[in-house]
Amino acid sequence: MKEIELTVSPELGFDEENLSRFLISKGKISNEEHFQINRRSIDARGKKVKVHLRILVGPQVSETLFIEYEPLKKSVENSPNVLIVGAGPAGLFAALKAIELGLKPIILERGKDVRSRRRDIAAINKDHLVNPESNYCFGEGGAGTYSDGKLYTRSRKRGNIRRIFEILVAHGAPENILWEAHPHIGTNKLPKIVAAMREEILAFGGEIHFYTRVDDLIIRSGKVQGVLTAGGSRISGEAVVLATGHSARDIYFLLERKKIALEIKPFALGVRVEHPQGLIDEIQYSGPRGEYLPASSYSLVSQSHLEKVDRGVFSFCMCPGGFIVPAATNPGEVVVNGMSPSRRDSKYANSGIVVEIRPEDVPLYSKRGNLGLLDFQAEIEKKACEVAGKSQNAPAQRLTDFLEGKVSTKLNETSYQPGVTSSDVSEIFPAGVSNRLKQGFKMFGKRMKGYVTNDAQILGVESRTSSPVKIPRDDNTLQHPEISRLYPCGEGAGYAGGIVSAALDGERVMTAVAHNILKHE
Repeated sequence: MKEIELTVSPELGFDEENLSRFLISKGKISNEEHFQINRRSIDARGKKVKVHLRILVGPQVSETLFIEYEPLKKSVENSPNVLIVGAGPAGLFAALKAIELGLKPIILERGKDVRSRRRDIAAINKDHLVNPESNYCFGEGGAGTYSDGKLYTRSRKRGNIRRIFEILVAHGAPENILWEAHPHIGTNKLPKIVAAMREEILAFGGEIHFYTRVDDLIIRSGKVQGVLTAGGSRISGEAVVLATGHSARDIYFLLERKKIALEIKPFALGVRVEHPQGLIDEIQYSGPRGEYLPASSYSLVSQSHLEKVDRGVFSFCMCPGGFIVPAATNPGEVVVNGMSPSRRDSKYANSGIVVEIRPEDVPLYSKRGNLGLLDFQAEIEKKACEVAGKSQNAPAQRLTDFLEGKVSTKLNETSYQPGVTSSDVSEIFPAGVSNRLKQGFKMFGKRMKGYVTNDAQILGVESRTSSPVKIPRDDNTLQHPEISRLYPCGEGAGYAGGIVSAALDGERVMTAVAHNILKHE
């Protein structure tokens, strides 16, 4: 097996038949040899788009090679119990790791299985009804199930990313996530992958309980020994992993009520901007996308300056060829997020554009204590709901109108199914946040000519970028510093920011759990 690196045009980089003929004609491979792409990235910096490829060539096409992951082999039905609160990426990967290490995972998920969630999500879109236990954030797979399935992460030092990708492929993800420079799965494929992970957990002796919200922790002598559910059940375990996600506010209230240490944490707040995908393609590819190139994306970051204080303004969760979705977890609030199908073939591109919020930026809230920014986040979401008519309609404004302080007399078509209401979006936020958003958009317009236009519009609010609360843990044992065998994990605890980093943290935490439990066996 040999490796070839080359740079080609899009019609070769994204069409394997064309590429095969090209490689043979150039003497790179013979008629008897086969190839497979091992790495692909797009370079659109010049006038002509180029595709960089790394190709493996050999006598035959090799099957997917799992270098880091070995399928589970042994049942843990009679092994020590570990309770995992939440069935998002952190919880599911923690459960698989538990089985690998000889522990029995018991996942407690407040929401429904991934298939049953669909009816509740449809009710939000069509009837504006938000089920607090089953929605875009709560349920099997967590918020990650109904997302773009983006797998890009900067968490290079936190674990083995290749292993995470291999586990996803083993459960039905497309193999190209192993070699694309910016891999993604797509919201249409994620539910089947999540269900396959669940089936494997059950097949090897784990348990998963849906409709099971944890309402209390059972703690004796500073050590957690189990949980109490909303249904009144007491479930015991050798450890409790809190993998509840960034929107499970009731867990923060529970910890606060029990006087278990929490920390206030910066987060980001803003809007979701939606452009025609064709416009973003024109900007990024310096012309029409053409037949072979995928829907283009962007990543933007800048600094805003206000009253001698700098704060970051940046794009978040950019979804090419995607949709804006309602991500509220309670009636009376409006939250927006983005997702894309695997083909990214919607006519819209959307992205969160958010401002960094630190405790000192909203002193009236930060004075309330560790949950002060959580209160601030919730009040912004309630105000967005009121402004848009007390439904799941999102307050919206065309982009240039927002920058000029005009309420839009007409709104653009949108992918957001519940609908939009023309509003002065600035009124939802404190003046400082609105002014920083405007600065950011103006700077982004200078970098991407054509980005600032009334063909684009903003929808509010993008407020669940991360949790404004952190659950502390010891750097070495990963346990809460005050409660033995309580393990904060993933996004909700403040240690992850996406599918991959949450999965990595789930594995890391479960490794620490196993080390602690098994050494005392």
